[in-house]
Amino acid sequence: MLKKYNKAMLLTVAACLSVSSLVACSSKNTTTGGSTSPASTTAAVATTTGPKPELRSLQIWQQEDYNTYPVAKFLEQKTGYKVKYDMLPQDKPQDKMNILIASGEPYDVITSVGGTDFKALYADYAKKGALVDLGPLIDKFGPNIKSAVDPEALEAAKVDGKLYAIPTKSIPTTSSSLYIRQDWLDKVGMKTPTTLDELVAVLKAFKEKDPGGNADKNIPLTVRGDAPFIDNIVGAFGMPNFWNNVNGKLTPRIQDPAYKDYVNFAQDLFKQGLIDKEFAANKDATAKEKFTSGRAGIIMLNWSDVPVIIDALVKNVPTAKANYLPALKGKDGKIGLSANQGFDRISFIPKASKHPEDAIKWMNAKLEKDTFKGMAIGEENKHFTFKDGAYTPIQPIFTDERNRANNFLMGTDDKNYPTYWQARVRKDLRLFEAWKFMNVTEANVRVLDPLGFAPYLPEFSKNFQQLNVMVGDYTTKLLFGAEPLSGLDAFIAKYKSSGGDASVKEVNDWYATAKK
Repeated sequence: MLKKYNKAMLLTVAACLSVSSLVACSSKNTTTGGSTSPASTTAAVATTTGPKPELRSLQIWQQEDYNTYPVAKFLEQKTGYKVKYDMLPQDKPQDKMNILIASGEPYDVITSVGGTDFKALYADYAKKGALVDLGPLIDKFGPNIKSAVDPEALEAAKVDGKLYAIPTKSIPTTSSSLYIRQDWLDKVGMKTPTTLDELVAVLKAFKEKDPGGNADKNIPLTVRGDAPFIDNIVGAFGMPNFWNNVNGKLTPRIQDPAYKDYVNFAQDLFKQGLIDKEFAANKDATAKEKFTSGRAGIIMLNWSDVPVIIDALVKNVPTAKANYLPALKGKDGKIGLSANQGFDRISFIPKASKHPEDAIKWMNAKLEKDTFKGMAIGEENKHFTFKDGAYTPIQPIFTDERNRANNFLMGTDDKNYPTYWQARVRKDLRLFEAWKFMNVTEANVRVLDPLGFAPYLPEFSKNFQQLNVMVGDYTTKLLFGAEPLSGLDAFIAKYKSSGGDASVKEVNDWYATAKK
């Protein structure tokens, strides 16, 4: 079974890599609040003591080495498991993960981000027999997992009625939008744009009036090559998420009546030189470098990157200032910023694992009440203070020792983590202000991913990644003129016959029941 799966997966990888190349292929705390479950299982863990094997864990990308990060040492002391950590690349991690799964690399735990595309990929792995059924292991070794993780999340993580992953729930947030040089706006004498028309006027001024002092090298707007759907702008066309409600039915962007209007708009920006002419080749780091070096006026940016980006920008341009744009309104009044819900990440055990029982014991031990809190935000009065229901970080030790703690999560104490998490967003005032603007000030325009808690949908899961890559590559080529928009009907026909029709039917059959 696994041999057959490996062959199919390698073919999938080869196809993905080929397509990707077209676009130049992330104590003292017992008196504090939120003290409910999970129950401690220290005794239960102790009964299964004995020589503990060293585990291998594949994690999502982060800047620091997991193995030397303070949380790794904390967890080794608390759980008794020594763990060798590796991480996926920042760009196109799914390609690397496909290769490692297909080649049978013996990781004991693999954690990916939990967005719709990775959730579909995980389900595809499970469906093809590449993952361990966690249900029997959790029944035997996972009492904390059962008591801590939201049952709705566990249910949504099941594939054909079996649980193959420990889901880490998202704190529902809008993550990414357009970030603009305020000092460029001031130099060209314009106000912050609130509509698409005003945005175009600002981009033209950034190009023609040289606020960056780069002459013809000014880049009005830069984005990544794998992100042809530009956050905030695409929301002004009513398509903030991969799938959106169109007249009561969930519809993928390529079949949305507004798709052609969006492409025409973005294509026109490119033709006018208002979008980075090299955007198709931009990776995440490339786009950020163009912004922080002072060459770009607007970038599509995750709020969690704001402090690093601002520090780098001001180092190069000491007078620089930058802010997020508000949600932009389209000509017909549409407006919206995508907001995630569902899974922040998912952790699963591949069949190639040499220690599946110990992997579950390790994840269970990480969810022991005090261990989880210590992992997530540290020790009270050392890493944080707790007053009037709010956790506030103590700096610089919180950032030094817990800044990347979220990357070690494998399931959360879902009753308490939303409160603990407040300490994370308060660790830097610039970070807090960016998050607050997008999620409090702009809360009324957030549009939650309607598929965030959808159950396993076989056709959708099987086809999502392939179809998403198809649409992304096609849209990129439309924007820089490598494909004519006159071929859209033919492309949609290909999309439908490649699994699009089956996915739309399956998603909407579920959606009709979910709305009741």
